[in-house]
Amino acid sequence: MEGQKKFDSAYYYLNKQILYGVLPGLFLFFLLSKIDYRFWKKVSPFLLFASLVLMILVFVPDIGIGLKGASRWVSIGGFSFQPAEILKLALVIYLAAWFGGRDERIKNWAYSLAPFFVVLSFAGLLLAMQPDVGTLAVVVLIALGIYFAAGSSLKHLAVIVAIFLAATAGLIFIEPYRLDRIKTFVNPSVDPRGISYQLNQSLIAIGSGGIFGNGYNESTQKWGFLPEVVNDSIFAIVVEELGFVGATLLVGMFVFLSHTLVSIARNTSDKFGRLLVMGVNIWIIGQAFINIAAVSGLAPLTGIPLPFVSHGGTAVMALMAGLGIVSNIAKQN
Repeated sequence: MEGQKKFDSAYYYLNKQILYGVLPGLFLFFLLSKIDYRFWKKVSPFLLFASLVLMILVFVPDIGIGLKGASRWVSIGGFSFQPAEILKLALVIYLAAWFGGRDERIKNWAYSLAPFFVVLSFAGLLLAMQPDVGTLAVVVLIALGIYFAAGSSLKHLAVIVAIFLAATAGLIFIEPYRLDRIKTFVNPSVDPRGISYQLNQSLIAIGSGGIFGNGYNESTQKWGFLPEVVNDSIFAIVVEELGFVGATLLVGMFVFLSHTLVSIARNTSDKFGRLLVMGVNIWIIGQAFINIAAVSGLAPLTGIPLPFVSHGGTAVMALMAGLGIVSNIAKQN
């Protein structure tokens, strides 16, 4: 295991994930499941403001933490975390509250698209500066999904999509490594020892898994061949060890979770609650399938984690907090 190679313990990442992700996440789930979800509507502007302040702190010396050319972490009081994960939850709550109180006015430019675009642009600018285009794509997906679920104008959606695509194209061409990812996506065989290395190693892992896999902990690709095996490449290791059957079960669990969240949303009469549930659903499922598609060569590599599976304490806590709020919505409706 990568943890054994780096830290002399095969269970380093597992122990860290449980201690700093799963246990705090379960605590947040049960705590937030007891709090009336309407409370979050009242404090949604403050949550969004606080999350944006944390996003700015990643650029502050001695507080922000840089790693591999990116500034995405903050260290406060000895604890480090990733503000972008908190931003996703705060944005879901804020947009659900904003559009939940707009009714027919959502089709009016001044009441819907203009304020929505300002908030999204500021958050997107901070993510682009980190840089974290993968998370930016997830944030835009969340925002567009909630906007669509709220009954927005398709013309407004088309305008936002066009602007985002233009901005994404600009971000790709100003950074060579992003353009390399597009080249790799179009032709995985180009420079297999260079820019296409990660994708090719990922495809080797997936291909060697076959139907039933090589067996738990029998992966060879995770031993120094495939980069980021505990983060964005973890799906490839799952397929290598558990095969097509294991991959199908994992994807099936995401589909089942999505179905459950859609059912809760349909049974929720309050528009704020309904949009919040749909926002959490889009967040989890959208990010999961972007990750799986990228690792499988069906989309350009993004570097975003696989929800609940990839290593990352902040991500697990944020996701569990979101599901805790959804649990309260389900109970009350």
